[in-house]
Amino acid sequence: MDANLIRKIFHAQIAVNGHIIGACVGSGITAKYTVWGGTDFLLAVAAGKYRIMGRSSLASYLCYGNNNDIVMEMGTRELFPLIHKTPVIFGLFAQDPDLDLKTYLPAIQAAGFAGVTNFPTLSLIDGKFRTALEQEGTTFAQEVTALKQAHELGLFTVAFVTTIAEARAMLAAQADIICVHLGLTLGGYLGAKQSRSINEAKNTAATIFRFCKKENPQIITAIYSGMANTVIDMDYFYQNTQCDCYIGGSTFDRIPMEQAIVTTAKKFKNQRVKLPYPESKPDYVHFVQKYIEANYMRNIQLGDLALTLHISPAYLSSLFKQKVGTSFTSYLVEYRLNLAQKLLRKTDLSCEEISHRVGYHNYAQFSKIFKIKFGYSPRNYRNSIHNHIIP
Repeated sequence: MDANLIRKIFHAQIAVNGHIIGACVGSGITAKYTVWGGTDFLLAVAAGKYRIMGRSSLASYLCYGNNNDIVMEMGTRELFPLIHKTPVIFGLFAQDPDLDLKTYLPAIQAAGFAGVTNFPTLSLIDGKFRTALEQEGTTFAQEVTALKQAHELGLFTVAFVTTIAEARAMLAAQADIICVHLGLTLGGYLGAKQSRSINEAKNTAATIFRFCKKENPQIITAIYSGMANTVIDMDYFYQNTQCDCYIGGSTFDRIPMEQAIVTTAKKFKNQRVKLPYPESKPDYVHFVQKYIEANYMRNIQLGDLALTLHISPAYLSSLFKQKVGTSFTSYLVEYRLNLAQKLLRKTDLSCEEISHRVGYHNYAQFSKIFKIKFGYSPRNYRNSIHNHIIP
């Protein structure tokens, strides 16, 4: 899948649904069912394969196997035969001494991967061991170089970082998603047993996200698991930081082994807006109407809804007019004005407040459209009701 198309779809999803989700997977079955649950993209990482093998994600940092070979085999043998429309991101171990980026990145692209991420990442290592690695030439800069070259090749890039300095370097490399890695996922038998508080993690993520959004307002910001492994945790980050995306690993494979993976993924995907997925025949027009009913106060674009539904805007526009008898724009305006009329009749809210509540932030525009429909400006309409001119 083309990186430009992925960016366009992801931004539309965020505009419509408020967020996107990604899943770090290690097997075909995990990939299959998380996609059924609504996952927007997959990250094929060696840590996921080790989790499926019953080992800790930390195994991907040790010399049990070649991470890049593991991911390449997993993608070609397990993922691509099952996953055809969802972008799959390659978890690249950029410090592999045998790695030649000039030949390997094109091989990743040719195999069918839509992008690259830097995992395993040196950003999760600190202290004396990190210093020793950097001194001998195993550096985070190698990950930055890998993602920069991947971007130049036309691949989508997801950058794991833990500090502002790392985020700055990845922004310079033109990464598409900056993901603050909060550490191994808590919970279960193989999960991390200790972690910093969720409030501390929130503060770290918020600081990095503020920096990223200031440098590039269009950057997609994400967190990776750590202590955030429930819908409530996820929503806490959405409400208190500029987070656009949740990426889970054990959340979607190891922890829900005794639960339905599809159910868990749907909770994360559908926490705000329920989208029709292939398991039932989609009613696109009904979805648009229900979306307007729930989000009329927001800026609603038919093009964003069409991208979210994976259909063309022209087709959705034609289908909507055919079934409803009016255009999408006319329907939205009619819905908002009818609601404004009710609020003018039944509440004491000011005309300006009502204008904002129904999605018009320019009162002059709202007043003009209202007068065209009802023959009165909002203020005159309310006065006419009070004076019993209008029944």
